[in-house]
Amino acid sequence: MSNPRVRKIADRIQVIVAEMLERRIKDPRLGFVTITDVRVTGDSQQASIFYTVLGADEELASTAAALESAKGVIRSEVAKQLGMRIVPTLTFIPDALPETARALDEVLARAKQQDDEVAARRGSAYAGEADPYKKPRVIEDEDDLDEDLDD
Repeated sequence: MSNPRVRKIADRIQVIVAEMLERRIKDPRLGFVTITDVRVTGDSQQASIFYTVLGADEELASTAAALESAKGVIRSEVAKQLGMRIVPTLTFIPDALPETARALDEVLARAKQQDDEVAARRGSAYAGEADPYKKPRVIEDEDDLDEDLDD
Protein backbone atom coordinates (compact mmCIF):
# COMPACT_ATOMS: atom_id res chain seq x y z
CA MET A 1 0.00 0.00 0.00
CA SER A 2 2.75 2.45 -0.91
CA ASN A 3 0.42 4.39 -3.17
CA PRO A 4 -0.81 7.55 -1.36
CA ARG A 5 -4.19 7.35 -3.09
CA VAL A 6 -4.75 3.82 -1.81
CA ARG A 7 -3.72 4.91 1.70
CA LYS A 8 -6.24 7.77 1.59
CA ILE A 9 -8.97 5.37 0.49
CA ALA A 10 -8.08 3.00 3.34
CA ASP A 11 -8.13 5.80 5.90
CA ARG A 12 -11.48 7.04 4.62
CA ILE A 13 -12.98 3.53 4.71
CA GLN A 14 -11.81 3.16 8.31
CA VAL A 15 -13.59 6.35 9.33
CA ILE A 16 -16.78 5.46 7.43
CA VAL A 17 -16.99 1.94 8.88
CA ALA A 18 -16.32 3.18 12.42
CA GLU A 19 -19.05 5.82 12.11
CA MET A 20 -21.46 3.26 10.66
CA LEU A 21 -20.86 0.84 13.52
CA GLU A 22 -21.26 3.60 16.07
CA ARG A 23 -24.37 5.31 14.68
CA ARG A 24 -26.32 3.28 12.13
CA ILE A 25 -25.85 -0.43 12.83
CA LYS A 26 -28.18 -1.36 15.69
CA ASP A 27 -27.54 -5.12 15.85
CA PRO A 28 -27.71 -6.37 19.47
CA ARG A 29 -25.01 -8.97 18.69
CA LEU A 30 -22.55 -6.19 17.95
CA GLY A 31 -20.16 -5.82 20.89
CA PHE A 32 -17.77 -3.03 21.75
CA VAL A 33 -15.89 -2.94 18.41
CA THR A 34 -12.81 -0.93 17.48
CA ILE A 35 -11.65 -0.70 13.88
CA THR A 36 -7.86 -0.96 14.16
CA ASP A 37 -6.72 -0.96 10.53
CA VAL A 38 -7.91 -1.09 6.92
CA ARG A 39 -5.78 -2.44 4.09
CA VAL A 40 -6.80 -1.93 0.49
CA THR A 41 -5.26 -3.74 -2.46
CA GLY A 42 -3.40 -1.70 -5.06
CA ASP A 43 -6.27 -1.89 -7.57
CA SER A 44 -8.81 -0.88 -4.86
CA GLN A 45 -10.85 -4.04 -5.42
CA GLN A 46 -10.63 -5.50 -1.91
CA ALA A 47 -10.50 -3.95 1.55
CA SER A 48 -9.52 -5.94 4.63
CA ILE A 49 -10.93 -4.37 7.77
CA PHE A 50 -9.24 -5.38 11.03
CA TYR A 51 -11.22 -5.04 14.25
CA THR A 52 -10.96 -5.87 17.93
CA VAL A 53 -13.76 -6.66 20.35
CA LEU A 54 -13.70 -6.02 24.07
CA GLY A 55 -14.85 -9.15 25.84
CA ALA A 56 -14.70 -12.93 25.73
CA ASP A 57 -14.63 -15.33 22.78
CA GLU A 58 -18.43 -15.62 22.54
CA GLU A 59 -18.70 -11.84 22.14
CA LEU A 60 -16.09 -12.03 19.38
CA ALA A 61 -18.12 -14.71 17.59
CA SER A 62 -21.40 -12.80 17.88
CA THR A 63 -19.72 -9.59 16.68
CA ALA A 64 -18.26 -11.43 13.69
CA ALA A 65 -21.74 -12.68 12.78
CA ALA A 66 -23.19 -9.16 13.16
CA LEU A 67 -20.49 -7.66 10.94
CA GLU A 68 -21.09 -10.30 8.26
CA SER A 69 -24.82 -9.55 8.23
CA ALA A 70 -24.23 -5.77 8.06
CA LYS A 71 -21.55 -6.00 5.36
CA GLY A 72 -23.90 -4.99 2.53
CA VAL A 73 -25.22 -1.89 4.30
CA ILE A 74 -21.70 -0.82 5.23
CA ARG A 75 -20.44 -1.36 1.67
CA SER A 76 -23.28 0.71 0.19
CA GLU A 77 -22.50 3.56 2.60
CA VAL A 78 -18.79 3.31 1.69
CA ALA A 79 -19.76 3.51 -1.99
CA LYS A 80 -21.96 6.55 -1.41
CA GLN A 81 -19.35 8.47 0.59
CA LEU A 82 -16.30 7.54 -1.50
CA GLY A 83 -17.95 8.23 -4.85
CA MET A 84 -15.75 5.71 -6.67
CA ARG A 85 -16.75 3.82 -9.79
CA ILE A 86 -15.67 0.49 -8.28
CA VAL A 87 -16.26 -0.02 -4.57
CA PRO A 88 -13.93 -2.42 -2.75
CA THR A 89 -15.26 -5.69 -1.40
CA LEU A 90 -15.16 -5.60 2.40
CA THR A 91 -13.67 -8.42 4.45
CA PHE A 92 -13.79 -8.23 8.25
CA ILE A 93 -10.83 -9.87 10.02
CA PRO A 94 -10.43 -10.09 13.82
CA ASP A 95 -7.16 -8.40 14.78
CA ALA A 96 -4.66 -10.53 16.70
CA LEU A 97 -2.87 -7.50 18.13
CA PRO A 98 -4.36 -7.65 21.67
CA GLU A 99 -3.40 -11.32 22.10
CA THR A 100 0.11 -10.61 20.83
CA ALA A 101 0.46 -7.63 23.17
CA ARG A 102 -0.79 -9.71 26.10
CA ALA A 103 1.75 -12.44 25.32
CA LEU A 104 4.56 -9.87 25.13
CA ASP A 105 3.49 -8.37 28.46
CA GLU A 106 3.63 -11.82 30.06
CA VAL A 107 7.12 -12.45 28.65
CA LEU A 108 8.35 -9.07 29.91
CA ALA A 109 6.86 -9.70 33.37
CA ARG A 110 8.59 -13.10 33.51
CA ALA A 111 11.92 -11.53 32.47
CA LYS A 112 11.59 -8.84 35.14
CA GLN A 113 10.83 -11.48 37.78
CA GLN A 114 13.92 -13.48 36.78
CA ASP A 115 16.05 -10.32 36.86
CA ASP A 116 14.79 -9.56 40.36
CA GLU A 117 15.62 -13.11 41.49
CA VAL A 118 19.15 -12.84 40.10
CA ALA A 119 19.63 -9.44 41.76
CA ALA A 120 18.43 -10.85 45.11
CA ARG A 121 20.83 -13.81 44.87
CA ARG A 122 23.75 -11.63 43.87
CA GLY A 123 23.95 -9.66 47.08
CA SER A 124 27.06 -7.54 47.50
CA ALA A 125 29.76 -10.04 46.45
CA TYR A 126 31.95 -9.17 43.51
CA ALA A 127 32.46 -11.54 40.63
CA GLY A 128 36.23 -11.01 40.61
CA GLU A 129 38.66 -9.38 42.99
CA ALA A 130 37.59 -6.58 45.27
CA ASP A 131 39.90 -4.16 43.41
CA PRO A 132 39.84 -5.07 39.70
CA TYR A 133 42.34 -2.43 38.54
CA LYS A 134 45.94 -3.34 37.71
CA LYS A 135 48.61 -1.93 39.97
CA PRO A 136 52.02 -0.81 38.74
CA ARG A 137 54.79 -3.27 39.48
CA VAL A 138 56.89 -2.25 42.47
CA ILE A 139 60.61 -3.13 42.55
CA GLU A 140 61.34 -4.16 46.09
CA ASP A 141 65.12 -4.26 46.20
CA GLU A 142 67.00 -1.35 44.66
CA ASP A 143 70.40 -2.82 45.58
CA ASP A 144 69.76 -5.80 43.28
CA LEU A 145 68.98 -3.40 40.52
CA ASP A 146 72.31 -1.55 40.96
CA GLU A 147 74.23 -4.85 40.92
CA ASP A 148 72.52 -5.92 37.70
CA LEU A 149 73.57 -2.67 36.08
CA ASP A 150 77.21 -3.06 37.13
CA ASP A 151 77.53 -6.46 35.55
